[in-house]
Amino acid sequence: MTESESTSRCSGWHMQPDEGFTVDDLFTLPDLPPHIQLIDGVLVLPSPQSSYHSVAVDLLVSGLRADRPAGYKVSRQMTVILDEHNGPEPDAVVTWADALKGRDQVSYQATDVLLAVEVVSPDSESRDRTTKPQKYAAAGIPNFWRVEENGTSGQPIVHVYELDPLTRLYVHTGMHRNRLSVEKPYELDIDLTAIDRL
Repeated sequence: MTESESTSRCSGWHMQPDEGFTVDDLFTLPDLPPHIQLIDGVLVLPSPQSSYHSVAVDLLVSGLRADRPAGYKVSRQMTVILDEHNGPEPDAVVTWADALKGRDQVSYQATDVLLAVEVVSPDSESRDRTTKPQKYAAAGIPNFWRVEENGTSGQPIVHVYELDPLTRLYVHTGMHRNRLSVEKPYELDIDLTAIDRL
């Protein structure tokens, strides 16, 4: 679909077509705000992020990169193409290194993603806790982390999930406070209390 066809079929991105937007629209519609997501054919506008959200993402991305073996890549806020009508943007992803084809790349295919990370925000609780994990699992992404803020300490609590390949659903394999030590997608150890020092 050309840019003019896409624009004419929906008269701009602020008017949703009856059949919903597609991933092609996400990358071709003019004047879309940055970090917009596509969920079930609906464009989801980004909202301002809290300082906690930003620092929690920084902490996890830094930890993932510090322990990253060769052959893997860690990225933040990249669109993951799940299917024609779904292109969410996890807070962080781990992919195979060869999935990155160039510095101007803006998306990954779900088949390249080994881990998707979502830091839950008040305005996106339902999407981060339910909608996106279900879609990541259905697309075959093998690992998912859901990160919640501990209301008492303000430190992150990381819920770790692994994909059951038979049901294509996530299985909760652990809840980590203070320290995140896991073996998938690769062996790593992150001091979650370090958020207080960032």
